[in-house]
Amino acid sequence: MKSLRNILGKGGLALAAGLLLLGTPAAQAQDAVAGKAIFEGNCSACHSLEADVVGPALKDAHKRRGDEWLVKFIKNSQELVQAGDKDAVALFEKFNKVPMPAFGGSLSDEDIANVIAYIKAESDKPAEAAVEVPAAPAADPGANAVAPAEVPFMKLPALVHFTIALIGVIFLLIVLVLIMMFRLFVPMLGDSIYNGEFQGSFAGRVLFLLRGDTSLMTGKVKDEIHSHHDFDGIQEYDNDLPPWWKTMFYASIVFAVGYMLHYHVFMTGALQTEEYEAEMEQAALLAALTPDDPNAVTNYEALTDAAALASGKSIFSTNCAACHGQEGQGTVGPNLTDEYWLHGGDVNEIFKTVKYGVPAKGMVPWQGKLTKDQMLEVSSYILSLQGSNPANAKEPQGDKE
Repeated sequence: MKSLRNILGKGGLALAAGLLLLGTPAAQAQDAVAGKAIFEGNCSACHSLEADVVGPALKDAHKRRGDEWLVKFIKNSQELVQAGDKDAVALFEKFNKVPMPAFGGSLSDEDIANVIAYIKAESDKPAEAAVEVPAAPAADPGANAVAPAEVPFMKLPALVHFTIALIGVIFLLIVLVLIMMFRLFVPMLGDSIYNGEFQGSFAGRVLFLLRGDTSLMTGKVKDEIHSHHDFDGIQEYDNDLPPWWKTMFYASIVFAVGYMLHYHVFMTGALQTEEYEAEMEQAALLAALTPDDPNAVTNYEALTDAAALASGKSIFSTNCAACHGQEGQGTVGPNLTDEYWLHGGDVNEIFKTVKYGVPAKGMVPWQGKLTKDQMLEVSSYILSLQGSNPANAKEPQGDKE
C-alpha cells in the first residue's frame, strides 16, 4: 500500500508537471493573441517589428533590453530618460527626441506583459522563405500620352538637307571671294594704303584690322575738348563711342523690331503667359500619371454624414489616438481641436498630411495602410473636433487658420 501511495504521489507530481509544461505554450500563445490586439490598437502607429518607423523596430527587443526594462519604458519612457538611463536616452536622441506616450495609466501590467509576449512570439517566428514571382512587364504609364516626336537630323527631308548645304556653300564662296580680292587688290594699292583718307575709310580700317590695328573696333581718341565744357577742372572730351558698342546698339534695335514682329504682330511665338499655361497643362498630365504625387491638386469636400464621421472616429481611435489623444487633445502629436495647424487645416491639406505623413516630426504616412475613403473619413472627423475643448488640451502649435 505504501509503495502504491508513493507511486501515485510521484506519478501525480509528474502528471502535474507535465500538465504545466503542456499548458505553458498554450498560455503564452493566448497572451500573444491578446498582446497583438493591444499592440495594433496602441503601438502599430509608431512601431513595426521589422523596421524603424517613428520608433525603433521591436523584433528581439526583449533580448536586447530585458522584460523589466521594457515594462518600465512602456509605462513611462520619459521617466527613464530623465533618470539618465543610457539605453532610453540613446533611443530618445536617435528618434528625433519624439517622446513615446506613457501607457502606465491606460494599460495594466497584464496588458503590457501580453504586448511583450506578442513581441517575443513574433520575434521567434522563423523567417519565411521569399517566393520569387516572375516580374510582370511594367505597364508604360505614358503609353496613352502624346509625346513630341524627335526627328534625327539625318531623317529630315532631303529639301532641308539641300537648303542647309546650299547656305554653307554660298557662305564659303563669299569668304573665298573676299580673300582672293584682298590678295589681289592690296598689293596693287602699294603705299597708298597709308594715305590718311584711305585709312579713315571703312575698307582701310578693315585692312588694318587684319594687320593688327584695332581702331575699327575701339575707335580713335580725338583728345578734343568740348568748348566751355570745363567744370571745376573736369573736362569733357568729344570722343566717339567705341564702334563695337554702337554696332551692338544697332543690332539690339534690329532684334527688337524682329522680336515685336515675331511675338506681337505675326503671333508666331508664344508669350510668357502662353508658355506658362502650356507647362501647367503638361504638369497636370504628368500628375495624372503619378497619383501618388504629393503636389497633385485635390478637391475633396469634408464629409458630414454621421456614418462617415463614425467610421472616421473608429479609425482615429485605432491609429491616431496614441499620439494625438482619444479626444484629439494632443499628446506626442499636436492638439487637433484648436484653430492652429502645422501643415494646414483644410480637409485637402489634412488628407495629404495623413496620406504622406511628416516623417521628420514623427508623423507616419498612412497610404498603403488606409484606403483613400478611410483617409478622407478620418480627415473629416478631425475637422469635426474643432472647438470641442477637451480637458488637458495641448498648447496651440502652428498658424491660425
